[in-house]
Amino acid sequence: MSIGDILKIGIGAVCGALLTFAIYGTLNALLWLPAAEKHGRYLESAELTAATNKAIGELSNAADQARVRRRLCSERGGVYQYDSGECVEAKPVGDN
Repeated sequence: MSIGDILKIGIGAVCGALLTFAIYGTLNALLWLPAAEKHGRYLESAELTAATNKAIGELSNAADQARVRRRLCSERGGVYQYDSGECVEAKPVGDN
């Protein structure tokens, strides 16, 4: 094996490593990272919602529970339906 062959192999290995890193970095930036962030936001939202519902359930009476639910609804931009006691939330513009 000559020095020229060793250099060719070394250059080929470096180019292959750079190409692999570029492909992996592109996939990570365009596919995997946004999906992981969305999943993380979903998990955090579910955890906070569960904690909020638990705290509301621990309130002393139904009037306090309704008052907290109305406030949470208005803070989220929803409309509280007094007859049913439910919050009708507006969908965010960017989400499909």
